[in-house]
Amino acid sequence: MARKFFVGGNWKCNGTTEEVKKIVTMLNKAEVPSDDVVEVVVSPPFIFLSFVKSLMRSDFEVAAQNCWVRKGGAFTGEISAEMLVNLGIPWVILGHSERRSLLKESDEFVGDKVSYALSQGLKVIACVGETLEQRESGSTMAVVAAQTKAISDKVSNWTNVVLAYEPVWAIGTGKVATPAQAQEVHSDLRKWLKDNVSAEVAESTRIIYGGSVNGANCKELAAQPDVDGFLVGGASLKPEFIDIIKSATVKQ
Repeated sequence: MARKFFVGGNWKCNGTTEEVKKIVTMLNKAEVPSDDVVEVVVSPPFIFLSFVKSLMRSDFEVAAQNCWVRKGGAFTGEISAEMLVNLGIPWVILGHSERRSLLKESDEFVGDKVSYALSQGLKVIACVGETLEQRESGSTMAVVAAQTKAISDKVSNWTNVVLAYEPVWAIGTGKVATPAQAQEVHSDLRKWLKDNVSAEVAESTRIIYGGSVNGANCKELAAQPDVDGFLVGGASLKPEFIDIIKSATVKQ
């Protein structure tokens, strides 16, 4: 069975009420492939989740950008998976490189977060990726495999996991992994899943690419056999996000 193309928009720490309303209005008017061709999920900051969910077209879903590693309680500033479920938010992004690098989230901590979010019924976009230094030293796959292993050690059912390969050196830098570089890592990740989880999980799990994806480069990236979609940063706040969603038709 073919993997359905997946496009996520990570709005990061951006937006005012008015700006968010404009983005949602733009997306609601957009003519894009049907939801049997592409799955679209947008991820606004926490304070806009309910607002965006209330305004957004029914064929686009909403994701949180993070959640706490276990049940809520005395954890000031954190948001629990249970709260997201209570709000009707179906998706969460976990392990983003900005949280790994800036907030020192370890591979094991990310694995625990993924496991707990899944146990509460959330679907997870789990991020992995190497730094420029790691790529230049030739350890890309070792790093990405270790990050993926920390997730697979805690996860028995991959049905609700989308794996996002995001080379850290390509996030917000304007540098993009070439289609060949992206395909190589995606292919290696799929082989890792086959060898270490199962052939079925390797075949069915969507592996999406993130790192300075835009309207100009999305079609060429989408054409790669193991690239199943995108996690888009800055461009998800702009009209070109619609072009990125439309790149799903390359797979047909």
